[in-house]
Amino acid sequence: MATAYERYNLHTTPEKFFIEACDEGADAVLAIDRVSNEMTLTGKKDVPPSAVTKPICGIMGTIRLVAGMYLIVITRKRNVGSLLGHAVWKAVDFDVISYKKTVLHLSEIQSQENKTFLSMINNMLTTDGFYFCTDYDLTHTLQRLANTSPDFQEMSLLERADQRFVWNGNLLRELAAQPELHKFALPVVHGFIVMKPCRINGKIFEWILISRRSCFRAGVRYYVRGIDSEGHAANFVETEQIVLYEGAKASFIQTRGSMPFYWSQRPNLKYKPKPIISKATNRMDGFQRHFDSQLLIYGKQTILNLVNQKGSEKPLEQAFANMVSGMNNGMLNYIAFDFHKECSHMRWDRLQILVNAVTETQDEYSYFMVSSEGKTVAQQRGVFRSNCMDCLDRTNVIQSLLARCSLQSQLQRMGVLNVGQQIEEQAEFEKIYKNAWADNANACAVQYAGTGALKTDFTRTGKRTRLGLLMDGWNSMIRYYKNNFSDGFRQDSIDLFLGNFAVEESDGPTPLRVQKDWKFLTLPIIMLVAFSMCIVCLLMAGDTWTETLAYVMFWGAASAITATSILFNGADFVDAPKLVHKEKMD
Repeated sequence: MATAYERYNLHTTPEKFFIEACDEGADAVLAIDRVSNEMTLTGKKDVPPSAVTKPICGIMGTIRLVAGMYLIVITRKRNVGSLLGHAVWKAVDFDVISYKKTVLHLSEIQSQENKTFLSMINNMLTTDGFYFCTDYDLTHTLQRLANTSPDFQEMSLLERADQRFVWNGNLLRELAAQPELHKFALPVVHGFIVMKPCRINGKIFEWILISRRSCFRAGVRYYVRGIDSEGHAANFVETEQIVLYEGAKASFIQTRGSMPFYWSQRPNLKYKPKPIISKATNRMDGFQRHFDSQLLIYGKQTILNLVNQKGSEKPLEQAFANMVSGMNNGMLNYIAFDFHKECSHMRWDRLQILVNAVTETQDEYSYFMVSSEGKTVAQQRGVFRSNCMDCLDRTNVIQSLLARCSLQSQLQRMGVLNVGQQIEEQAEFEKIYKNAWADNANACAVQYAGTGALKTDFTRTGKRTRLGLLMDGWNSMIRYYKNNFSDGFRQDSIDLFLGNFAVEESDGPTPLRVQKDWKFLTLPIIMLVAFSMCIVCLLMAGDTWTETLAYVMFWGAASAITATSILFNGADFVDAPKLVHKEKMD
């Protein structure tokens, strides 16, 4: 079976990095020339005694910045659990090490740009949710792995990985080019993994939840919506629920992703920017590519569209419905469910309407299951593809309910649940289950929207609470700030990390030097001065009340006019990405 090395030492000299494989019986050393950037395979005897040595947990990869090449290594990991006997790790800390010994060869502007690029890389590395395994392929589901050929089993982890979910694929491109170095390459997934030993009726089983975020069309909430020309959907996540019990194993897959046509929703200082549907004549092309790919990978698709069927979200729902109808494909089933309308006034029990509506479909799609004797007794033949606007809050609630239905059947079939028993009655397990799905929502939300998820009080407790509403309000305010004033930097960080933007070797200027429009500084200063003068006039009254009123009205009108002008030109005041041109973002 394909494996990567598990333990490493990094030996550093002024000329080279030597990354030594420390597994039992291993003699391999990866040598990286810090001048020529060349990577070669050598032995432990070639490591100079003068080298500075420290243990590392793995290689994330390499990347070129203004100062030259950088090596990114994992310096600390935490065990998440064991999947079929294979240790799964969460990468916790990283080091970004320059090949160059100094940055004296850079101009002052270049040095500042290099620092900005470095902060982008560190911003990505400190985004929680990077996982890896040295002897198991985390990028594939149990069902995909069970249906592979012997040749596939012999491939290296990097070669056989599903490229949709390898977040350090761009960073590993130098290693990927040399097959003899593949045992040093760790494919890293981004998302969420939880593994819990659970007990029902005295029977202990392992319950696992894995969410894999796609690195194609990856980004932040308002800057990456819809799809790209290849059919990759924004915020696409494959979520797998696994049960292991006495040699038997079962898996249930669901997907989420942005509505797969060309639409955008740019931040512009308004609380909820108006979504815009592209009028491109070829808009069915990307839509067709998206579902051709999904049908090939997952089989039949039931689309659960949870957006509002009124207001600004209504045109999106109508466009999605019309495009599915236009494909005229019997493998696609479209269901629109107005989540907010149905569950208004805390009537969250009405979610059961949707669950009941898809019961027969869920039975038809089934799940993947292997008996304790190793025989495949069930295959999953389709998936539910859920979405709301962000594919975070509403989506996660529905996914957790559908996953419970599948789990109910799996545990009964394995003999963990007795006939007539319901998962909801198992208080100890229900607490684990609900909290894990709420944690999954938070992880995906932080990675995409910048804050924890909304509506997690329902996922954790099964009830919508007033405290939950208050927390949702707080998170919504934080989202508003981040989406308008820090998401451009986050989007640039993702694009740099994934290779959507490459720093050139030339000495020319980078897009970081783009200057803000004059309005960016002038209008806020005018508004601040006018508002301050308004307050001063109120506090320091003139000789007569009419004089005071005149001053207050003048400065009040000046602040109101300036504020209106700022809102009108809102797109100029948000933190927009600099590294990818707008047409690439749409």
